[in-house]
Amino acid sequence: MTYVAPAPSIGTEDEEPGDPRGAVRRRHDEAGPHPTPSDVHVPAPGGPIRLSVVVPTRNEAENIPLLLSRLGPALRPLDAEIIVVDDSDDETPAVLARHAADARVAVRLLHRPPGARHGGLGGAVVLGARHARGEWVLVMDADLQHPPESAAMLAGIAMRHDVDVVVGTRYAGEGSNEGLDGAAREATSSWATRVTKSLFPRRLSTISDPMSGLFAFRRDAVDLDRVNPIGFKVLLELLVRHPAARVAEVAYEMAPRHAGRSKASLREGLTFLRHLSRLRSQRLVGQMRERPAAARDRLRELVRMIAFGLVGLSGMVVNTAALWFFYEAVSLHHLLGAALATQLSTSWNFALVEALIYRRNRHGSLAGRAARFFLLNNLLLLLRLPVLQALVWAGVGILTANALTLVALFLVRFLVNDRVIYTSGSTGRRDPVRMLVNLDTPEAAAAPSRKRYQYLKYRYDVAGVVTIGSQIMLPELEFFRAGWVADSDVDIAVRVSDVGGRGPRRRAAMTEYAHQSVLRYEEHLGRLGANFRIQLGSPIDIQVGPLLARSPHVVYTNIVEALLRFVLVSRGHMLLHSACISLNGVGVMLSALTDTGKTATVLRLLRDHGGLFLSDDMTLISPDGVAMCFPKPLTISAHTLRAVQAQDLTPAEWRRLQFQSRLHSKGGRSLALTLSKFNVPIMGINAITQRLVPPPKYSVDRLVPCRIGTSTRVEELFIIERGTPRIGELGQAETLERMIQNTDDAYGFPPFRYLAPAITIGDQGYAQLREREREILTDFLSHVRSRVVASDRFGWADEIPRLLREERGDLPVIQPQVVLPAWPQWNGALAPTGVRA
Repeated sequence: MTYVAPAPSIGTEDEEPGDPRGAVRRRHDEAGPHPTPSDVHVPAPGGPIRLSVVVPTRNEAENIPLLLSRLGPALRPLDAEIIVVDDSDDETPAVLARHAADARVAVRLLHRPPGARHGGLGGAVVLGARHARGEWVLVMDADLQHPPESAAMLAGIAMRHDVDVVVGTRYAGEGSNEGLDGAAREATSSWATRVTKSLFPRRLSTISDPMSGLFAFRRDAVDLDRVNPIGFKVLLELLVRHPAARVAEVAYEMAPRHAGRSKASLREGLTFLRHLSRLRSQRLVGQMRERPAAARDRLRELVRMIAFGLVGLSGMVVNTAALWFFYEAVSLHHLLGAALATQLSTSWNFALVEALIYRRNRHGSLAGRAARFFLLNNLLLLLRLPVLQALVWAGVGILTANALTLVALFLVRFLVNDRVIYTSGSTGRRDPVRMLVNLDTPEAAAAPSRKRYQYLKYRYDVAGVVTIGSQIMLPELEFFRAGWVADSDVDIAVRVSDVGGRGPRRRAAMTEYAHQSVLRYEEHLGRLGANFRIQLGSPIDIQVGPLLARSPHVVYTNIVEALLRFVLVSRGHMLLHSACISLNGVGVMLSALTDTGKTATVLRLLRDHGGLFLSDDMTLISPDGVAMCFPKPLTISAHTLRAVQAQDLTPAEWRRLQFQSRLHSKGGRSLALTLSKFNVPIMGINAITQRLVPPPKYSVDRLVPCRIGTSTRVEELFIIERGTPRIGELGQAETLERMIQNTDDAYGFPPFRYLAPAITIGDQGYAQLREREREILTDFLSHVRSRVVASDRFGWADEIPRLLREERGDLPVIQPQVVLPAWPQWNGALAPTGVRA
């Protein structure tokens, strides 16, 4: 599956001025009244419809019985319905009525009479989608070239992943187009795909099969009023009209047609070319009319135009000199000389434009930019030549006439270059990481570059709930070191291995082998990159490449913790993004968005008021209101330094801390998140950066004098935020949403958003695990009082103790009680004020 960048709204983004939404609606209205669906088969009442399968048909009576008998059982676990949109002139509706019961799911029919068949197959799909009752819409053909079992699996994957469109691809992974009728059809399909992708290089950059007829989309994520397909290529229309859609791909093998004749014809081919031309021209007009909004951007555009003019002036000198040579010295016809001179001056201009004007704003490949640059100049040449000849007939000199035609088209040339060829393409940027799901094909075994040992040197026991073994030290889990855990008893194993292919890749990819429960992430540099492989099961086996092995912080934060989070959920606990301390025997939890000031507040509370430390970044909670310690080393960001008064840090450590804290603070994180939107090896960059400049992580008791507790019953929860000072009570529902948001915010860095939806623990998928996580948190919050504390001066460490004193008085500090017999293994009993033995 190929992921594409998330966006808050994709229904109204990037409108095409050449085809406004009002015009699309008028075309739909002018098509006349639409038929309404009739129920052909109504099964016994069940759960709500989650998936609507739209099957456009035209004279498919021979295929309907087998289609329903295979599709129905495959769809039944998905709470689906089938909507057949029929344009047939044969007995397809009657056959559907006789065999609808075989589907075992709801079947509805939309029959369009001859006068209402607007848009052909594309119009049928849109009409069916308008009547869909499910959250997801699956589109497939009725001729069984889209195997019903594969289509149902595609729909199930779509409903499990956080995407908007899922494409069945024949051209990635183990996909195949051998079901097409003959080599000619295969070659035509492949050629059409290449042409289409070349015309929309950004919007289709991560999509291998934009012409596919098998796809699914989230109904709320697609604005059907913007979609007006003609002919067969509905998916192409949908993708181009919705540039911010999050897209995924699933490989499938196209099957031969079961019965009947293909609807492909020369007429449909011409319709496709007309459709392609319309989409490209409307997109071009839209790009040309995109004006800079801010005054600073308009000034930059003016500077670029002046620079472009200077380059063009130098190119005109080259063009004039070349034309003089071809016309005067070689005695070629002046029109032929002008054409040849254009090629030389175009090469000159392209080299200067690349090197001087747009050297920081290059997108796509050099060959692609050069092809578009030369295409533009040669198209303008076709306009220039008749004008040049007319000026010569009017008595203007050849060199002067040639210069006049060049100057006349300067503005067009600049606007096309600036807004089309070299545009940043920031609107609706596709996610750079491709994620492919192979349904049945096993993972190809990669030959290791050398023999590696399997022994897990470092072993950890996380609160007696999850055990982890690793060949590399994981500093975040050092508190949980447990040498008594055997290799064979770990729940998660981390080993160093050679992951991925040897050669480089054009972009990062996450490949899921659904049949084997294997996930593999590979970046651009082949085995030299930050690659990893996960085998889900018992135990979960993680293999990381050598580059990642040298950066254990990245391994833990970006891979291990994501899996640990959901293993804990499956065992009735939650890893909550929060800090937890015990003040005078009162369990206090703090939560905030990343980089708000939570760590500094914890350090000040411990420094000024004493107490027991349990966690700073993540807290292990259970439904009964108990929080167990998760004392990862604290990351000291720039605004946290003021709370650090460690006397035993050396002067060299303080100097390094000044630099490290700035790099690994909010600014550095924002830069990394920005880079992750581009086609760069972001995990590799992160790993190398943290290798060269390690994050400033320190054990809490080295920064402030304190003791570490094992568990506490949380009574007070404070959500801290920046802003106008205020204190307010929070209801449980609002607190739940805020805590979920704060936890999700901590996992915003890739590759979590590609990895998480594919995680399955036992028989619980991602959606079930997230739901169970909410249940655990809901039960936990039922034991806790929740408040929000806002401050504009980082004053939470003063305000929270004041609130506790006013409400509880000066409670005596309860002396710690340690249960020693169970140590060093956890016994799971609550030790409210227990400390580290």
